[in-house]
Amino acid sequence: MAEIKHWAEVVADEALANGTKQKISTGITPSGHIHIGNMREVVTADAAYRMLVEKGAETEFIYMADNFDPLRKVYPFLPESYAEHVGKPISEIPCPCGECDNYAEHFLKPFLEGLEKLGIHPEVYRADQLYKSGKFVEAIKTALIKRDDIAKILKEVSGKDVAPEWSPFNPICQECGKINTAVVTGFDADAETVDYDCSCGHKGTVPMAGGGKLTWRVDWPAKWKMMNVTVEPFGKDHASRGGSYDTGKRIVREIFGHEPPQPIVYEWIMLGKKGAMSSSTGVVVSISDMLKVVPPEVLRYLIMRTKPEKHIKFDPAQPLLTLVDEYERLNAKEDLEGLDKRVLELSHAKGICHTDIPFKHMTTIFQVAHGDFDKIMKIVERAGYDTSNEKCIRELSANVSNWLEMYAPPFAKFSVKDELPEQTATLNDVQKAFLGAFAEIIEASGELTGEDYHNLVYSSKEAGSDLHTKIVEKLGASEEELEINPKEMFKAIYTSVLGQQSGPKAGWFLSSIDQDFLAKRFSEASTYRP
Repeated sequence: MAEIKHWAEVVADEALANGTKQKISTGITPSGHIHIGNMREVVTADAAYRMLVEKGAETEFIYMADNFDPLRKVYPFLPESYAEHVGKPISEIPCPCGECDNYAEHFLKPFLEGLEKLGIHPEVYRADQLYKSGKFVEAIKTALIKRDDIAKILKEVSGKDVAPEWSPFNPICQECGKINTAVVTGFDADAETVDYDCSCGHKGTVPMAGGGKLTWRVDWPAKWKMMNVTVEPFGKDHASRGGSYDTGKRIVREIFGHEPPQPIVYEWIMLGKKGAMSSSTGVVVSISDMLKVVPPEVLRYLIMRTKPEKHIKFDPAQPLLTLVDEYERLNAKEDLEGLDKRVLELSHAKGICHTDIPFKHMTTIFQVAHGDFDKIMKIVERAGYDTSNEKCIRELSANVSNWLEMYAPPFAKFSVKDELPEQTATLNDVQKAFLGAFAEIIEASGELTGEDYHNLVYSSKEAGSDLHTKIVEKLGASEEELEINPKEMFKAIYTSVLGQQSGPKAGWFLSSIDQDFLAKRFSEASTYRP
């Protein structure tokens, strides 16, 4: 049976068939919160890059921030005062928080910080800088000279008529500052200038270097030529029939004399039941927020385990724990081979912090310790985990703290009560006898592990066990008559410690709490009478 290759390896093999010198490009318009739906593109690109490097290709990886695009509208997360900036390039608009150089940087900065945490290190380009430095001038000249040829391609491929006044170049009006309201009236290729009439009433001339930008369907293939891009991932919207990739293929070949990059088309990440993520609609979980709540390798795993052409369902609430569990089980396996090994390798990255403490266990430890890091470290050490890398444990602790605050459902949260909860009054005689017997065994035992606690509770139903015998004695019953359901005993534990009938995984939970505290609490609960 043929070995199943990971999708990133398939991409790399296809690229290498066209040459050993490769450049992978990715990018986005930072017009709003850059969410984990956008993350799929850059993590996909990084996976292809890593596979090409592994296979010996001379490979570059670049990220293009399309920050010279206009602000399309006043998005739900913006104040109405931004209405005056609609139509202006987002690199030329004030920062919403007042702390960044411009609007685009406000959203780009946390995204780039997120890439660092994900172990992704592309060379970053900003479109406004490229346009202003003159890098696009030759492409702009070519596009303006061949305007009619481009219009013909757009019509033939997309099926849509191109307006007579359409131009492949959008000037920035020197009066109103907008990039989508002016019409090109002429250009001088030698002087490298463009004339325009703006709907605001202003007429003027702008330099090709920084005085505007190419329209999207021309800008994208111009970048392929200018940056010599050979591989690029992009969303399925661009890959639709007659879409921007279809027109881009012909424009880059027929207008700019260059081959289009190998495409990696990816599906959307769906946010729970809310549908595809979109910055403009506010249906987002930003990458920066997500990296506050989950280890970066788990986010990489979310992308690596699924082929790009399949959509991904993502829910940061309880289902997130299932995702983390799945990753941790894979990471704990020894002698991984084939596809699983490759998925795990691509989920890891240099610079990512690792700890052997399961995320779900840390949610228990953190809440038992009430977030006190010194107490967390004591519990971690008592549980037998490696405590040598305090930085990683702090990061995991912070992840859990943020998850509990931002996304955790109510049933995942708990608090160890300082005093015996009133709900203990609801326990029946068997449950109270169990707690009294349980307290005696705990008090007389050496240090108990999570597994010890788990097995001890289940021994309550086994006639002849130490715990069962003690319960029988306290009740004055006979072993033959007494039937004990461990599930009811777990309820007694949670009720007496948390004041509720359920809680986290009992073994982890009990082993995270001081043994003397448990013995005292269970003893008090066994004799409690309201």
